[in-house]
Amino acid sequence: MAELQLDTPVRFVPKVGPARAEQLAQLGIETVEDLLLYFPRRFDLRRQGQPMVTLRGDEPNASVVGQVVETRENAYCKVPWFECTLDDGTALVNVRWFHGLYLRGQIQEGMTLAVSGKVSLFRNYPQFVNPTFHVLWDSGGSVRLDKDELLPVYPAGGKLSSNVIAQTVQYVLPEAPRLIPRWFDDAYLKERALLPRPAAVAAMHRPEDRDQWEAGRRRMAYDECLLMQLGIALLRLRSKTRPAHPLPNSEEIDRRIRARFPFPLTDAQDRAIREIAADCARQRPMSRLLQGDVGSGKTVVALYAALLAVANHKQAAIMAPTEILARQHCEKIVQYLEGSRVRVGLLLGGQPAKDRRAVLEALASGEIDIIVGTHALLSKGVRFAQLALVVVDEQHKFGVRQRSGIRGKGHAPHYLVMTATPIPRTLALTVFGDLDVSVIDQAPPGRGRTETLALSQDRMA
Repeated sequence: MAELQLDTPVRFVPKVGPARAEQLAQLGIETVEDLLLYFPRRFDLRRQGQPMVTLRGDEPNASVVGQVVETRENAYCKVPWFECTLDDGTALVNVRWFHGLYLRGQIQEGMTLAVSGKVSLFRNYPQFVNPTFHVLWDSGGSVRLDKDELLPVYPAGGKLSSNVIAQTVQYVLPEAPRLIPRWFDDAYLKERALLPRPAAVAAMHRPEDRDQWEAGRRRMAYDECLLMQLGIALLRLRSKTRPAHPLPNSEEIDRRIRARFPFPLTDAQDRAIREIAADCARQRPMSRLLQGDVGSGKTVVALYAALLAVANHKQAAIMAPTEILARQHCEKIVQYLEGSRVRVGLLLGGQPAKDRRAVLEALASGEIDIIVGTHALLSKGVRFAQLALVVVDEQHKFGVRQRSGIRGKGHAPHYLVMTATPIPRTLALTVFGDLDVSVIDQAPPGRGRTETLALSQDRMA
């Protein structure tokens, strides 16, 4: 068998094969690297095992470790059962699971099991009934009775139990020191009190204690944050290398846009518009986060930006996370633009093919100035004549690839994100480091006040 590598398909891991590989793929595990980075969701504490010869028939909670020397089953009685006999060198003990026929493929002779549960007597011999168990994968079958142990519990799925996943992980975990790249030298790790990455991965699967697990988790979290920040830096670098269409504003354009709104804008909206207009006037693509409570007037600011693009003979796209929200945006925009020459279109995933084709053709030919839609705007076949601005409502509801995907349609568009989620500046700089931030902190006149209250349980009614 060829030596395993990180990109080796998981079907080549010992005792996996094509069928189990398909089951693992349902969990997102397709390569050896995916398997090594599929971490337990929790750990069960297996108490220090006791010699089987000391078991009594009235112990409410006992733990033993032994080798499976025999398995039996009965599928035809009223309550089907599966059982095995364990041997730890001091005595034999019987372990039975009622309705446990599903364990036939999980528990086999020669395995080493850790079993915990209530002990009863059957024909004067100690017996475990429906206990919890873990398969211990020490190849020599050696039994450790001298210490407590943390046993991993993996997120199950794809018709695979946690124990089967643990077994599969254990086949590749010894290869972690060879396979997992180290990334940093010893001096870098020492300065930041970080584990080497191979040791951190091993600690996430089989830690000696909670402190070791926390150290491993801290290193994996550090790497995740580092990769995110590197990705943001690359996005910024890419935005600087691709020029955008400059969208200069003027008093005449400003007057004509404001005439579409049947109300004066708030000071906070004006401030946000000035920041957005200043960004859009440059050749460098704007990347800005527009933050404000529900009802603060974010949509009006976004429409101002879209009309600024239209005034410069370019197109704007407004992307919403749901069809309902996209329709609401479109209806509101059409209402504001009634009587104007601005052409508005709507693109949804559930549209009839004929309507969708007509919208796509109009969009590609430049007959649509402002297009409103859902993730359908990211579909293949969507082409813009001259896209200059993209507005995304509630960015966190779109995946990273989705959010950046629409940027690639057209000529390096300016990018405006809207969110009603309060984001502290420090968090915004960390998570949205590629975005400048504008805040609408003032509600339009006549809007009701929103209050957030914390009430005690006795006031629930």
